[in-house]
Amino acid sequence: MVKKDELLIRLYNPSDEKAVIELWHECGLIVPHNDPEIDIEKKIQFQSQWFFVGVVNGRIGSTVMVGYEGHRGWINYLAVSPDLQRRGYGKQMMERAEAVLKKVGCLKINLQIRETNKKVIFFYRSLGYSEDNVISMGKRLDGNNNEIL
Repeated sequence: MVKKDELLIRLYNPSDEKAVIELWHECGLIVPHNDPEIDIEKKIQFQSQWFFVGVVNGRIGSTVMVGYEGHRGWINYLAVSPDLQRRGYGKQMMERAEAVLKKVGCLKINLQIRETNKKVIFFYRSLGYSEDNVISMGKRLDGNNNEIL
């Protein structure tokens, strides 16, 4: 039995889509060039076993998408509802992500944070993450080259 305020981490279900997208909006993770429905659809098609939601008191309060292509692990869409932050839920979601990556032999995790998001940078630093001396580059393959960060 799950106790009040306890985080239950489980796999994403298609019926979670609306709540997940609302959470991502609430957390400021959706930007004009991202379509969360497409991102969810793509994740379900590839490594769907690594798309987790965290449920607190019967509602989806956190998410994380984990990826691995054999060289590096990746974290995307880590989100914790603002009213549930600073309770250790983000740390628990990252512990799950790190555990599944370790299990498949992943040696390093990469993630990207907008440099203006100081609160999230501090969060990841508190978990032992540090800045790599690299330049992150990208190229959109959907023709939307007018990214606004």
